[in-house]
Amino acid sequence: MSNKKKALGRGLSALLDQNNTSGNSYSVSDFKPGTINELPASSIETNPFQPRTHFEEQALDELAASIKEHGIIQPITVRQTAPNRYQLISGERRFRASQMAGLTRVPAYIRIADDGTMLEMALVENIQRSDLNAIEIAISYQRLMDECELTQEELGKKVSKNRATVTNYLRLLKLSAPVQLAIKERAISMGHARALVAVQDEKAQKALLKRVLNEDLSVRATEELARETKTPDQPKRTVNRHELTFVQQKHVDELKTVLETGISIRTDQSGKGKITIDFKDDEDLSRILDILNP
Repeated sequence: MSNKKKALGRGLSALLDQNNTSGNSYSVSDFKPGTINELPASSIETNPFQPRTHFEEQALDELAASIKEHGIIQPITVRQTAPNRYQLISGERRFRASQMAGLTRVPAYIRIADDGTMLEMALVENIQRSDLNAIEIAISYQRLMDECELTQEELGKKVSKNRATVTNYLRLLKLSAPVQLAIKERAISMGHARALVAVQDEKAQKALLKRVLNEDLSVRATEELARETKTPDQPKRTVNRHELTFVQQKHVDELKTVLETGISIRTDQSGKGKITIDFKDDEDLSRILDILNP
């Protein structure tokens, strides 16, 4: 009983040591997929599919201090790539902090994974932590689609997001570099970014970004300015408002807000008419259809 209490007090590493009842140093080559073992830190390489590109130093320092005192509570996950060699699937933040804390061995769950699965698992694990910025998520989505040959719908199922959400993230990659940088630095929100996507002219987009930052504009104010912005390849459309009733015009405005694109309604004297919905490419059309057919 006392031995068990001591082991628990020493953390996960003590429990792992208890499994090594032979009294001898175990061989890395004996480790099997589906098990948790302590691996030499020198035998583990980082994940090339890691979607996170920035690790906050202060947070790493705090985690390293915690690991130094309590050990690693949650094992990292790795796959074996060669004899005595492993590659991280998830847990790079914990792995980095453990090295800063001076650990030479780290607890790891060993599993089998191909490159496609590696990318998928790294992406999903990081998204679940909710600390990736929107551009990192968008880049990861695009990589998953390109490298694993997935459609937006298939990607949505894998990351538990609807297709419209996936499309909104991917559209961020069309933004100009200054806007993407503002998203990465969390200077603007996802809502601001979605409004800026509607401004296709890069110069106008940068000018609107400057106003958002300088005037601390809300998302709603940014959306209004984006709709009013006139660009060379996106001329401001005029609607024959005198032909529409108050209710019809209200519906036009509502559709513009929901679909984030140009809408026009034409009616004749009998009251019949047609609605025109603008789209700029096949992807934008798919986005609009997803909204209309949830």
